[in-house]
Amino acid sequence: MRHSLRARLSLTILLAVLLVIALVSVFANLVINRQFEAYIEAQETARSRNIAADLSGQWDGSTGAWNLEYIHALGMYSLYDGYILKIYDSDGDIIWDAENHDMSLCGQIMSEITVRMDIAKKSGDFTAHTFELEHGGQRLGAVVINYYGPYFYSETDFRFIKALNTILVYIGIAAAAVAVGAGLFLARRITRPLAKTAEAARRISKGDYAARLENETDTRELSDLVSAINYLSEALAEQEKLRQRLTADVAHELRTPLTSVGAHLDAMIEGLWQPTKERLQSCREEVLRLGSLVNDLARLAKADSDSSRLNLAPVDLLEVVRNVAPAWEAAASQRGVKLTVGGAPVAALADKDRLAQVVTNLLSNAVKYTPADGHIEVSVHRGAGIGVIEVSDDGVGIPESDLPFIFERFYRADKSRGRGTGGAGIGLAIVKSIVAAHGGAVAAASEGGKGSRFTVTLPEA
Repeated sequence: MRHSLRARLSLTILLAVLLVIALVSVFANLVINRQFEAYIEAQETARSRNIAADLSGQWDGSTGAWNLEYIHALGMYSLYDGYILKIYDSDGDIIWDAENHDMSLCGQIMSEITVRMDIAKKSGDFTAHTFELEHGGQRLGAVVINYYGPYFYSETDFRFIKALNTILVYIGIAAAAVAVGAGLFLARRITRPLAKTAEAARRISKGDYAARLENETDTRELSDLVSAINYLSEALAEQEKLRQRLTADVAHELRTPLTSVGAHLDAMIEGLWQPTKERLQSCREEVLRLGSLVNDLARLAKADSDSSRLNLAPVDLLEVVRNVAPAWEAAASQRGVKLTVGGAPVAALADKDRLAQVVTNLLSNAVKYTPADGHIEVSVHRGAGIGVIEVSDDGVGIPESDLPFIFERFYRADKSRGRGTGGAGIGLAIVKSIVAAHGGAVAAASEGGKGSRFTVTLPEA
């Protein structure tokens, strides 16, 4: 059974907070109880010593007698507090005994203390503790104090502990309620943009590339997700435009020669035209145009296929450029364009033949679009862990609006679709495919009428 992310988050947060609350409550209860127990035990010892000190002060040395009235009052007061006294003089004779004075009251108080400690789940028993009675260095006798040990709660202490535990329970319940509310609120904040993102993704999957998301969250990861979905939508919309344009381009490329050949053949079949050499030659040229388009498509398919089968080895980028450049110097010279190569040797891990194809395609474009008296410069240099090949020209340049798309298949900045001026638009797509297969990158910078610069970066060997 599948549960919503919101339910899972709420439950997880709730369980986590409840666990923390439970642990904190148990730990706090243990610490407080232990500290309180230590405090009570110390207080009982101190109280016993104070009783002994008070009793020692009730001896009148001038008369040689005890203040029995005060001793009785102190004994009864201590009894109600849970201390059962038995006082002896220096001869061992009993001066005052709580049990002899009121046995039933002693039994009642002992029973009440025992019940309280049982309720508090504290084990112990009544134990006698003897303290000497002294005054001015003279032994006056002893007091035996019988009380529940190692410690016991008075009625006030018991109420305090009970109230403390009740407060901790209420705090736990209140914290759990806050945790539920906070969990639901947080889960809603997290899942709301996720739900919108999922809905946008569904719309995009159905072809609605206009779907966009507003960034309504300050959570970095969710914000990144929203941005990624928006970018995906924009990219797919652009790809859809390119696909439609590709269809139109291919249809145009096919329609023109097919229409021309068909018209020529119909005219010759119906006897309107004689099948002269010139007319047949015209048909042949149109067929060659169709063949050229098919070859372009085959080249692109081969580039995609070969990109996954690279023969990588350390290659000197400058050597590759110098091997390719002479083949284009003649073509450049015929157009009145000067081609120069410069830079320093840089070793990169690459497929030499595929890299040569990259340089060939870039020089082909540069020569094609650089007017007479222009200049093409190819330079090789080292970057931060990369080898760089730059092909610059002072040709016609590329409009800024076309720069993001020039590496797409069959994209041509020349909207006239003329193969004589724009080619099929696959040369740069092949460059991008090969460079990406090497783990590198290719970028273009241009300004209309002021030339272009293509930069290829490859990992250094």
